[in-house]
Amino acid sequence: MTSKVVYTGQLRTIATHLASGNTIETDAPIDNHGKGERFSPTDLVATGLACCMATVMGIAAETHQIDMDGTSFDVQKIMASNPRKIGEIKVAIQFPEGKKFNDKERKILELAALTCPVYLTLSEEVIKTVTFHW
Repeated sequence: MTSKVVYTGQLRTIATHLASGNTIETDAPIDNHGKGERFSPTDLVATGLACCMATVMGIAAETHQIDMDGTSFDVQKIMASNPRKIGEIKVAIQFPEGKKFNDKERKILELAALTCPVYLTLSEEVIKTVTFHW
């Protein structure tokens, strides 16, 4: 097993990563009966996309000796209705000021981001808008 999730009441859960014991608490969003005091499950999906992109880009960067330390990923989740679901995830990838990347390095990092497992797993119905700010 990967994790165990326990519903704790008041639209909250605690998810435990079984290998490490680390936990994540979730809360329903304000626009869906919650308090919005923690990540919502759909926030985690959108954030998981950016984390996956960062991880796979990091693997590619290490393989090709590219320094991308300090790169940040701004995530925006846009909900759709009827049915209520994630309609779009926007990820803006900002590379650190002053770091230079040649065309080959840019292609390597962009391909890694756009082929990460979460990106490929998300339904084609979910619009994935990814921008790279070099």
